Amino acid sequence: MAITSCLAEFSLPELFQFLDQGSKTGLLTLRFQPDSQNPEKKIRHALMHQGRIVAVTNRLDHQCLLAMICQRGWISPEVLREQVNRCPANIPIGLYLKTQGFLQPEQLRLLFHAQVLQQVCALFRLRDARFKFDSKATLPTTEMTGLSLSATEATLMGLRVLRDWRSLVDKLPEPTSALSRVVLGKRHLRLDSLEGQVWQMANGSLPLNAIASQLKQSVETIQQTAFRLISVGLVAEVPIITPVRSKTSEEDVLESATFDTEMTKENNGQALSQSFVQSLLGFLRSK
Repeated sequence: MAITSCLAEFSLPELFQFLDQGSKTGLLTLRFQPDSQNPEKKIRHALMHQGRIVAVTNRLDHQCLLAMICQRGWISPEVLREQVNRCPANIPIGLYLKTQGFLQPEQLRLLFHAQVLQQVCALFRLRDARFKFDSKATLPTTEMTGLSLSATEATLMGLRVLRDWRSLVDKLPEPTSALSRVVLGKRHLRLDSLEGQVWQMANGSLPLNAIASQLKQSVETIQQTAFRLISVGLVAEVPIITPVRSKTSEEDVLESATFDTEMTKENNGQALSQSFVQSLLGFLRSK
């Protein structure tokens, strides 16, 4: 099964939420143009396993991770080639090299940071891209460190470092809307200070502009923070409906008095009009 669309219609946070909640496995490919001065299309491939990102590459020759290891001088190309041939087909090459003593856990974490974390955060800066998710694609284990990141965690990280929100401005919650907590009790995601404060104030009745005032933040900052919480499924936007104000007894009396005055004016007008008609008829008969 393949899913194709563009980020202008289906944003990256929405796409990652779909992949994570559905525990999807497959290959996500994004094609994009970096800027107007560079007409050449760029490409990124994200390898997904049960809703988690296990690798991000810019080509599919199965050599990106191996090249990173060689460039750092951690393993010679000859030894690495030999270990790749010995590695079982269903075991990530990074995990295999660690068990064989060729890589240390810290080295794997550094590789994963460069291969996945940095690349994923850069994807959130894309204003538009065509994407395709292929659930039938074969995932190369030679691109895997053995570490992974949930698509939801990737969304939180990517949106935190995002500086240009123009591509997502139409998806931000309204300043007059409130937030309602979806996940109650213990959270499965670690939030920063502002995210935690907004989450605590998500009671379903306090609008975002009021939250911004209380936290001494701009409304735009609170909208962006709320969008992050919405995108990872911690809160939901709740429109606030302003209740119709009932009339006071004083307003009822005033309205009644105004109505009576208008009726009196209207009756007087009718009486004046009838008197005028009778006088006119009498004048005409006398002629």
